[in-house]
Amino acid sequence: MVSKENQQIAKQVISAIGGQDNVVSFAHCATRLRVVVKDRSKVDEEKLDNINKAKGHFFTAGQYQIIFGTGIVNDVYDAVENEGVSTTSKSDLNNVAAEQGGLFQKAIRMFADVFVPIIPALVATGLFMGLKGLITQPQILDLFGLTPKAIPTQFNTYFSILTATAFDFLPVLVCWSAFRVFGGTPILGILLGLMLVNPALPSAWDVAQGNAHALMFFGFIPVAGYQASVLPAFILGYLGAKFEKWIHNHIPNSIDLIVTPFVTLLVMSLVGLMLVGPIFRTVEQVILHVAEWIVALPYGIGGLLWGGINQIIVVTGLHHALNIVEIQLLANTHWNPVNPISSASIAAQAGAALAVGLKIKSSKMKQIAFPSTVSALLGITEPAIYGVNLKFIKPFIFACIGGATGGFLSSILNLRATGMSITVIPGVLLFLNNQLPLYILVCLVGFGVAFGLTWVYYSKKSFDDKDSDMISAKNNPTDTTNLPVNNEIISAPVSGSVESLSKVNDPVFSNETLGKGIAIIPKDDKIYSPVSGTITVAYPTKHAYGIKSENGAEILIHLGIDTVNLHGECFTSNVSQGQTIKKGELLGTFDYQTLKKKGYDSTVIIIITNSDEYSSIDKVTEGIVSTQNSLLSLIL
Repeated sequence: MVSKENQQIAKQVISAIGGQDNVVSFAHCATRLRVVVKDRSKVDEEKLDNINKAKGHFFTAGQYQIIFGTGIVNDVYDAVENEGVSTTSKSDLNNVAAEQGGLFQKAIRMFADVFVPIIPALVATGLFMGLKGLITQPQILDLFGLTPKAIPTQFNTYFSILTATAFDFLPVLVCWSAFRVFGGTPILGILLGLMLVNPALPSAWDVAQGNAHALMFFGFIPVAGYQASVLPAFILGYLGAKFEKWIHNHIPNSIDLIVTPFVTLLVMSLVGLMLVGPIFRTVEQVILHVAEWIVALPYGIGGLLWGGINQIIVVTGLHHALNIVEIQLLANTHWNPVNPISSASIAAQAGAALAVGLKIKSSKMKQIAFPSTVSALLGITEPAIYGVNLKFIKPFIFACIGGATGGFLSSILNLRATGMSITVIPGVLLFLNNQLPLYILVCLVGFGVAFGLTWVYYSKKSFDDKDSDMISAKNNPTDTTNLPVNNEIISAPVSGSVESLSKVNDPVFSNETLGKGIAIIPKDDKIYSPVSGTITVAYPTKHAYGIKSENGAEILIHLGIDTVNLHGECFTSNVSQGQTIKKGELLGTFDYQTLKKKGYDSTVIIIITNSDEYSSIDKVTEGIVSTQNSLLSLIL
């Protein structure tokens, strides 16, 4: 039975998103309503911020996400459904959102799906380059009485293996990932990638340096190795996977195992070496030259532009497409001038968020702003952007100005990283050479400009007036239990490594929108109750549990990120809603290793959803934790 209060909230939601006629589809996960709309211009975002019981909203991946928290979101979803709005599963809604995004958004998502899995290999390679640069500095060698000429040949050979392998065989990695994403057999992708860099072909390096000539087929098609190439391997992987699937559908099952791989490799090797390779290597070189031209614009203009728009691109979700630029820069020049510019823009978001946290009186916004600052300094800006800076608009603009200033300075100083994907504080590892002081300076300038502009521009009154209106309209807590709240120790529900909530790759959790808590990188597949109490929420998808302890603590245990999409696959549950449970009792299991293989983040998140009722919530354990070890201390 839908309550009158939730029915009223449902009407507020429908009104804010432009009415039922503007809804393409509705879904929910453990904490959020997720809505795809026909026309964003009809959405009243101010109304979204003022919905009763809602804790905020943001727009990402083609859908609005309205944060309610566990339990409440189910009731509001039922009320929305009761109003006759079209509802669907979250995974289906994601597909609808992708369709709504059009071809361009699909292309961006496609690039991300292919390139994100190979980034760790390139990050490691960049760190190896930085380590080599540090070790071989004359000042470091001098400490051991050595000179650069005294470095053993074996040392150089070993580091050449560490730093060159990923880029020499980059087409293999890209082709494998493309086959995997587009539904082909990954091993065939690996073989096609190896054909592109086969040692029988003159290498791309030798041809570029004039030490060898490309093989000429039919008198006009130049063929050489494709070491360090990205686009030829990407296109070949796409075409190869589609071609393999087409053959599967047109070959009898009795000969499929023999004919399909044979024909796929034969046809696609010819297509790759003689058609796709020559054409898209040229396209790739054009993209590379354009990127280099922008970054190298005189008087620091390139860095100014790139640094200014970098985080705007993050908000649009297009930043994944820029991975190909950084990969290509590293593969061809072994340097990445984009990374320090990006670091400056990310540090600027941290500076603006910190200024908001220090200026504002609202304890709720402080609880969001300070962890978001730390998260941004570690390279993750979504909590700072969505949780703080975009809420007030001006801090985000000031952060873009800070990023532009830092980017300008980076270009003037000609800073270049040895790798990619790690920024700001972790990014120090990519500058373990004589650039390190300048890199730190660039990050400090981006941070300082954004912090200073935000601090000076806003008076306390302007912040507090806007924030108090927003908070008072959204916070209308209702007591759902007669249980008193007492001090309590929360135990670990799973064995693993303890992590700060700010490191969780979901802004709703990392900026503590739903409450304070902690995260665990699991090392076991069994989930135990951290307290004695009652199961308040047991989702059919088995990916999350809500528990009300005997002492009044309200706890959300969320298994992984976006795992609701799996519809219960990889999960089992031993409990049901309303069941009384003892501390240490088995809640269920989840196959965290399979989750990771499927591309999901398996982090277990523990949130105290009634955090406001406690004066302090403190981490008890650091490092490795076992089930039923003390994890959090709740003090009234």
